[in-house]
This record gives sequence, structure tokens and C-alpha cells, in this order.
Amino acid sequence: MTSVSCKLTAGLPAKRLGLLPRIGYLALLFSVEVIVLSTWLDTATLARRVGLVGAVGDWGPPAVRAVIAAAAVFVTFAYLTQRSVLRRVSAGIEGSRVAWSFLACHFGLLAVFGVLSSVLFATRRTGIEDDFLAGIWLIAGILLIISGTLAFVPPRAWVSLLRATGMLWVYAGAAGILAYASGTVTWLLWKPAMALTFNLSKLCLQPFVSGLIADPATKTLGTKAFSVAIHPTCSGLEGAGLMLVFGASWLLFFRRECRFPQAILLIPVGIILVWLLNVVRIAALILIGNAGAPNVALGGFHSSAGWIAFTVVALSFSIGARKVAWLSTIPGEERGLETSADNPTEAYLVPILMILAAGMVSRAVSGGFEWLYPLRFLAGAAALWCYRSRYASLDWRAGWLAPVIGLVVFVIWLALDLVGGRHTNQGLASALAASPAWARVSWIAIRTLAAVVTVPLAEELAFRGFLLRRLVSRSFELVSFGNLKWLPVLASSLAFGLLHGDRWLAGTVAGILYAITLMRNRRFGDAVVAHATTNALLATWVLVRGDWYLW
Repeated sequence: MTSVSCKLTAGLPAKRLGLLPRIGYLALLFSVEVIVLSTWLDTATLARRVGLVGAVGDWGPPAVRAVIAAAAVFVTFAYLTQRSVLRRVSAGIEGSRVAWSFLACHFGLLAVFGVLSSVLFATRRTGIEDDFLAGIWLIAGILLIISGTLAFVPPRAWVSLLRATGMLWVYAGAAGILAYASGTVTWLLWKPAMALTFNLSKLCLQPFVSGLIADPATKTLGTKAFSVAIHPTCSGLEGAGLMLVFGASWLLFFRRECRFPQAILLIPVGIILVWLLNVVRIAALILIGNAGAPNVALGGFHSSAGWIAFTVVALSFSIGARKVAWLSTIPGEERGLETSADNPTEAYLVPILMILAAGMVSRAVSGGFEWLYPLRFLAGAAALWCYRSRYASLDWRAGWLAPVIGLVVFVIWLALDLVGGRHTNQGLASALAASPAWARVSWIAIRTLAAVVTVPLAEELAFRGFLLRRLVSRSFELVSFGNLKWLPVLASSLAFGLLHGDRWLAGTVAGILYAITLMRNRRFGDAVVAHATTNALLATWVLVRGDWYLW
């Protein structure tokens, strides 16, 4: 009996596999499963039913969001405020292994959950049998989460963590409940919120628009050329709710670094700023549409401007809470900004973050064609140039295998794209054809340059230079590229694949092959050259064949 138990609990060697990497693998596993399940299952099909089935359809999505919010708050603030505790718990489980028995149970329950889902979501019936099926479905889902959690983190570690972090789990639970309740309460506030947003947007537009159309009954606002109807999701409550949760959580967990009561003012100020920026967003959207760019207004700007506004306000909140003497108890000499030498992570992540941020901005002011794409190249190039001295320790040499791997990835990328169905996207080709020759040539040149230079550099620094090694050790810069394990390779490659959206499988395979290239000769330059070769071949294919959907 003992030998059987040993076989069941044996798993991947977990030498120096601490708590945070385990939680990272667990989060990655759950994220992939949630994405797949949410794409496959739509709880709206269960809505308006009675009994337990109807409850799942009505309350399931907010309950899932509440659990995710609570887990995110717990992990984030435990890392920020209880690092000594995490290190102690982590040291106690570094010698343990991934429990394959629990992992096998997890995947078995996942199969059961999938079979029950196919039955539950395929019928419109309501009755005792369906409620019984829904009950089994819920139990399978709960056991699915528990088994996955225990596979990576032993029970004793969870007990130690909950005990050592004190009331943090209570705060996280409260944040989850607040996130759950806010989705329900906002339904009651949407009508007055819509009215307020409508009136403020109207006030913003009056100095700039003659012949303004404003219908309070339908909440329609605009001109004869372009108008929009303000729906509940445009009321500003979502942004205000996010800011409330973010601000309250920040002040609660960093209360020792904040001066009270004045620090509390940050919450209403943040909410007001997010709300006013939403009003400005709606007014700007109407002005853009009225100026003759409805595709820009309803396309990129409409979807991106709100997130940009919240990100700016949240970042300002965080900086103000720690850097302004009137709000912070941190001594003046410690409030200074850290240099990149104090934080080695910056040099590896800032370039890709700059490219992503520039992409948000460029999409926000674009319609069907992202004419400001060169902003991504400039942002990435500027970040790489600023941190160029930090990359001197990396081995930038490359051998013959690197371009060969790049070619293999290119072939796999095209093959998987062909199997998945050929895309049809002539919008880019039409927009370029309608542009002046100088603009068309310049855009294509910069787009190609970004694909071959800044994007490979930024992505390899983030995923192979940082994430791959960070999953091995906190002191990632000390990890040799020749001492990498397959579990970090798979995890970082999957994260790289998810960055590529619907081409996540091709991206994951590419990440694995780039990592293999890196590990073989222990040279970072090999991964960069392989990546650049793939992108260069894809760019050539696009320009020669006219398959613009690949871009």
C-alpha cells in the first residue's frame, strides 16, 4: 500500500520550486481552463430558468468574478506586505513534489465537468432532474478547483499561509464580496448614473458643437452627422467601482505608509477623476465621429480609451499615495524613485510594456487601420535604448541553429494558420492602397522594422530573459540559460502564446522552440535571432503574397 501511495504522489522534481512559482503555474492552469470554458459555455443560456439551474445562470458569472478578485487580492497583497512569511512557507515546500494524484484527479474532474456541461447547457428544460444535474455540476466544479490547488501547493502550505498572513484572507474575502455585490448594486444606480453622465457630456459638447442633439428619454447625444446612445455600460459606474475597490484595497494594505485621514481623500478624488474622464471620453468620441472619423470613434477609441483612463488614474493614485509627503509616512529619503540598478526587472519588462501601452494609444485613435502603428516601434526602441547598458551581461552571439529554428517556426506558424482556416482581412490592404505612396512605403517599412528588431528584442527579454528564469528563481539574473527546467519552459511559452491571441498554439510552440535554441548554446542572441528570422520571413510572405491577415 505504501509503494502505491508513493507512486501516486510522485511528480516532477521540485528542487527549489518555491511557493510563488507554484502559484504561478496554478494560476496559468486555471487561466487556460477558464478561457476555454468561458469560450465554450455561455451562462446566458441558463438565464430566466427557475431553481438551481436558473441560479447558476443568474449568479454564476459574478460569483466567478468574486472568487478571482479575492484570490488576486490575497496573492498580490501577500506578496507586497508579507514577503518574509512567503519566504518561510516557500522554504518549507521547496523539497516537495507536484502531486500527480491530485493533478490526475483534477483532469478527471475536468472531463466530468465537461460532460455535465454539454448536457446542462444543451437543454432548455427545468425540473428536479436538471437541478440535480446542476448540483453535481457545481460539486464537480468545486472539487476541480480544490484538486488543482492541492496538486501544486500542499495542504500544509495553505494552512501555514493562512495562519501566517493573519486577517489578510478576511480582507481578500471582503474584496471578493464587494466585487460580487458591486455588480448587483450598480443595476440600481445605472439610471441616475446614465442621466448624470448624459448631462455632463452634453455640457462638455455645447461649447464645441452647434446644433447639438440631446434626447434625455433615449440618452442619445450628438449631431446630425454622428450620435451615440449612452447605455448603462457607458455610465461610468464600472470605472468608479474599479477605482473604489482598487483605492480601498491599496489604503487598507498600505495603511502604515499612508497618512490618515487625508489619504482617504484619494478614493473620492480617484472616483471623480475616472468618472470625469469617462465623460470626456464620450464627448471626445462624439467630436471624433462628427469630424468625419466614425470608424475611429466606434472602433479603437471607444474600446481603449476607458482602460487607458483607469490605468492613468490608478497609476497616479499609487504614486501619489507613496510619493507625496502630505499623504505618505515614508521618510523623504526613501520616497525617491528607484533606479534600474535597484530593480533589475525593469530592464526586461519595460520595453514590452511600452510597446503594449503604445498599442493601446494607437488603437484608441484608429478605426479599421492602425495608422499610428509606428508609435509602437518608437516606444519600444526608446525603452531598449534607455536600458541598453543593462543588457551588456547577456551573450548576444548566435550560431547557425538560430535561423534554422526561425525557419521551422515560420513553417509551423503557416501550417497551423492554414489548418485553423484561412483568414480574410483586406482592410489593411485597402487602407494602404488608398494612402499616398510615401505614407504607404513608410508605414510598411516601420512595420517590418518593428517586426524584425524591436518586437523580437522586447518579447525575448520579457519571456525568455525574465519570465523563464524568474520561474526558476527570484534572483533570475543569476540563473544560467543552461540550467532551465521543462516546467518553466512550458509555462513561459504558454504565456508567450497567449500574448498572440487566437494564434496562441502557434505562439506556444514558437516559445518552446526559441527556449530550446536558448538552452542549447546558453546564448540569448540565439533566441533573438531565431525570433527575428521568423518575423522577417512572415513579413516577406505578407509583402510577396499579400496575406495581410498575418499582420
